Amino acid sequence: MDIDIQLHSAVPDPPPRPEDAHKGTFGTVIVVGGSETMIGAPAIAARGALRAGVGLVKLAMPGRVLPFGLTIEPSATGVPLPAAPEQMVDAIEKADPKRQAVLAVGPGLGTGEAAGEMLMALLSHGRRIVLDADAITLLAQRNRPPNNPAELVMTPHPGEFDRLAQALGMSLDPYDPEFRPGAAQEMARRCRCVVLLKGKHSVATNGDAVYINTSGNAALATAGTGDVLTGVIAALMARGMSAMDAASLGAYAHGSAADRWAEKRGPSGLLARELADLVAGALYERTQADSADGRSAQGRGNSGTSKSAGAGLPAEPGDDLEAAPTAPPAGSHPEPMTDPFAP
Repeated sequence: MDIDIQLHSAVPDPPPRPEDAHKGTFGTVIVVGGSETMIGAPAIAARGALRAGVGLVKLAMPGRVLPFGLTIEPSATGVPLPAAPEQMVDAIEKADPKRQAVLAVGPGLGTGEAAGEMLMALLSHGRRIVLDADAITLLAQRNRPPNNPAELVMTPHPGEFDRLAQALGMSLDPYDPEFRPGAAQEMARRCRCVVLLKGKHSVATNGDAVYINTSGNAALATAGTGDVLTGVIAALMARGMSAMDAASLGAYAHGSAADRWAEKRGPSGLLARELADLVAGALYERTQADSADGRSAQGRGNSGTSKSAGAGLPAEPGDDLEAAPTAPPAGSHPEPMTDPFAP
């Protein structure tokens, strides 16, 4: 496999956020997914999108489970999906008749025939789409690349990547660090999209340029973190970033959010919704770093290196989970607690 890899070391800058903006300024994400056994996945993706600064998120889920998804993420609005594939597509069209929203398709979607037919129809509409999880498996089941005429990002983990590669008759290795960049690049060229191959040092590529991310840690090895990433990338696209830049910055911010967690609590115990809540701070840190030194926070010679988390930043969601304070030193006399209800 003869692949010319052009490494891009700089993390793209986050989109600007004008002071006179309104929610329509920052776009819309429609998360398409959910099933009776996977209600949380699309809601977590929605939370990731909201924390990445999108103006509006709509949850497109089967009608019977949509109320539960909206309970998990009440900042989103709902689009009930009927059972028939053509009616599912119609519901999404009605929710976004101008086709300006970015679709995040796959979290908790399931791999049934109706879901597959809906996916194929959406891919023919020329919409901007992020495909994850079950959506990638559905492509593999049909032995066909997505061939979306508009901007498309696929975010497979190595297992999903391997299944799709085998279905397309491609001999690619998504596991070996030496071959991962070339494998992702070849898949991006075959599918005419941006591929974000997840894992340690996630690889983002549009088939030409390659970005290798080095933020993140083992705290990400838990259910739902990939759904957060899907929402973050979709939000950045909705805010005006190109697919390649959104995938690169999304991977960086996702990993940096986990680094912020690990710095305070270690590399385990992170919940996906807590990860989502740390994304805003990770993006803010990127913006502040660029403002401070006029260049990428990582330097133009270091690819994806995360800054130390949290320095000089305001408190953020999750900070109330700190460990209890240690006991006062021996011999000290702390002030007695007062009763707030005492007269």
